[in-house]
Amino acid sequence: MRKSSRVFLYIALNIILLIMAFAHSAWQREQSIRSLQEQAELARVLELTDLCLFTEARYTRNPSQADFHAPFQDHPASFEHFPSGSLVTPRKGGVEQHANLD
Repeated sequence: MRKSSRVFLYIALNIILLIMAFAHSAWQREQSIRSLQEQAELARVLELTDLCLFTEARYTRNPSQADFHAPFQDHPASFEHFPSGSLVTPRKGGVEQHANLD
């Protein structure tokens, strides 16, 4: 077998695999839609809150539920204790989004 024949065979095989990957994705999408609808219905019935992203620090579990002072509960200049604190960015808007507690 010539080297060029091997290259064309390799390209043909990769094209077939690519087509199969797209076909599998389309088939899996139909399966996932039903599953996601069932999960959404379950979350609606059980009145579940947002997704829990990390399990280690309370202010990284659900950033929409965390207050601004939670990362600095020990001291305002304290170091970050948890690795997930460096992955979760602070919410935009700052304190202006919150109502006064007075």
